[in-house]
Amino acid sequence: MALLQISEPGQSTEPHQHKLAAGIDLGTTNSLIATVRSGKAETLADANGKHTVPSVVHYMSDDNFEVGHKAKEQQAIEPGNVISSIKRLMGRGLADMDKIKEFSANQLIESESGMPGVVLDNHVEKNPVEVSSDILRTLAERAEQTLGGELGGVVITVPAYFDEAQRQATKDAAQLAGLKVLRLLNEPTAAAVAYGLDSGSEGIHAIYDLGGGTFDISILRLQKGVFEVLATGGDSALGGDDFDRAIAHYLVEQANVDSDDRRAHQLAMIKARDIKEALTDTDTVEVNFLDWNGQMSRTQIEEIIAPIVDKTLLSCRRTLKDAGIKVDEVDKVVMVGGSTRVPLVREKVEQHFKVPPLTDIDPDKVVAIGAAIQANVLIGNKSDDDMLLLDVIPLSLGVETMGGLAEKIIPRNTPIPIAKAQEFTTFKDGQTAMAIHVVQGERELVEDCRSLARFELRGIPPMVAGAARIKVTYQVDADGLLQVLAEETTSGVKADITVKPSYGLSDDQITNMLQSSFSHAEGDMEARMLREQKVEAARVIEAVSAALNENGKELLSEEEYTAIQSSLEQLNQTSQGDSIEAIENAIEIVEKNSNEFASRRMDASIAKALVGHEVDEI
Repeated sequence: MALLQISEPGQSTEPHQHKLAAGIDLGTTNSLIATVRSGKAETLADANGKHTVPSVVHYMSDDNFEVGHKAKEQQAIEPGNVISSIKRLMGRGLADMDKIKEFSANQLIESESGMPGVVLDNHVEKNPVEVSSDILRTLAERAEQTLGGELGGVVITVPAYFDEAQRQATKDAAQLAGLKVLRLLNEPTAAAVAYGLDSGSEGIHAIYDLGGGTFDISILRLQKGVFEVLATGGDSALGGDDFDRAIAHYLVEQANVDSDDRRAHQLAMIKARDIKEALTDTDTVEVNFLDWNGQMSRTQIEEIIAPIVDKTLLSCRRTLKDAGIKVDEVDKVVMVGGSTRVPLVREKVEQHFKVPPLTDIDPDKVVAIGAAIQANVLIGNKSDDDMLLLDVIPLSLGVETMGGLAEKIIPRNTPIPIAKAQEFTTFKDGQTAMAIHVVQGERELVEDCRSLARFELRGIPPMVAGAARIKVTYQVDADGLLQVLAEETTSGVKADITVKPSYGLSDDQITNMLQSSFSHAEGDMEARMLREQKVEAARVIEAVSAALNENGKELLSEEEYTAIQSSLEQLNQTSQGDSIEAIENAIEIVEKNSNEFASRRMDASIAKALVGHEVDEI
């Protein structure tokens, strides 16, 4: 007998109701929004049939702005009131701005959030989250007008190398735009979703994603609908904009443009982009820029941009090594991002990976399409049994331990979401609080890693050193955001923090963290061993000194007491040096001199416990 579904009056749902969801590729140069309609993922166009939205905002006043092509047209006319490439400022601090070439120093201030704010000629002040929210709001309005309803949620893509601060800034921008974020999805993973479901490809894929402002390389294993990221790499401050900037520099030199002429430099960037795009399909172009007229060839452009392309291939080599994959094991290379249309990029990628790159899906649209497919699953329109995504964290997450050592809790390239715990203990007798310092990076010492957050666990019951059990749990959600919980297991006291790290990871830190971990590996291990020996020396000095103060005079002769005291002083002096072997030997001398003392203390403790008791009672 068939079953009937009964609902309260007015509360029944349509049997095949389709919830509205979208995927957003929030790019440095251009952005897109896509959705799944009639089972097919497609990007949404404006009234003029244009799918891409330039990530450019023109502010006429604080509340009056325009986004996209109209704003882009104002760059040459009113550059002081137009903001572009804002993605490069997301999650950064003012100290990093000397490396961000799109903004002049007199445009930037520090906003209340700690992020850089942009001051426009019309005195409007905007921070990156606000500008990004205006772009997101414009994209969402396009989708809602096209689909005829309000969006139930969106998946927004981010570069795989975005750190926690940059991811959080992206979520903040979406929230400010009134959007529900179903998930942040790494851009290369979104491309894998699009290609994996559309072509049924399996095996090892390299996702080469060269956008306007960022470069990502991800090595993925695709098998039976499971997308597993083996390793990620890249540069969050390298992209097609750098091609334009290099070409614009050449134009500015030819035309003898003054370095302070902002309008001329903006015109040079626009002209450079036109030249780059024209030489994608032709061998030479005529160039008219200000007072300079000339001709530029594809060969000439390739000489200018070749060093930038080579930087991307260096990241590819490092990431393949991280994944434990050889070049000849890569089955296919997926090209993502408008900058991969440049012939030199495709030629060099093919030479490096020894396979022709895939360009079946429009490289500008593939990320948005993958995000739309994932959004369609997460909103509930399609069973998530059909697809499993395993993103990874790009840099190790750890905690500071005694001696300034970085103890890794979650290693880099661990699939997320993930939760891992590790136990620690106290260093001193009677210690009732512990400072938890959360760090990110691959180096052995805290000073060489990035500080993410600090908090304290208080209320630890006073015990002898080493008796307390502090369980520290790191939990990373699907968006790559981190929560840290510290708990003393015997008493149950807890403290936790959701890491919304201070803005300010520099370009050099992002691009060199992994490289420095390799180049300093041997030195780092030696430094770690030295720190560990120094911590052990401090522990021995602390413990033996406390014992001497308690009953050393009672249990030792003057000669024995002096010998131990002398060896402690020698250990203290030796531990200030840099010889691991010398510190180890000095510890052995202290332990040798204090062994008899330890035995007498044990005997005295037992004798004290027996006072007033029969042996049988004990």
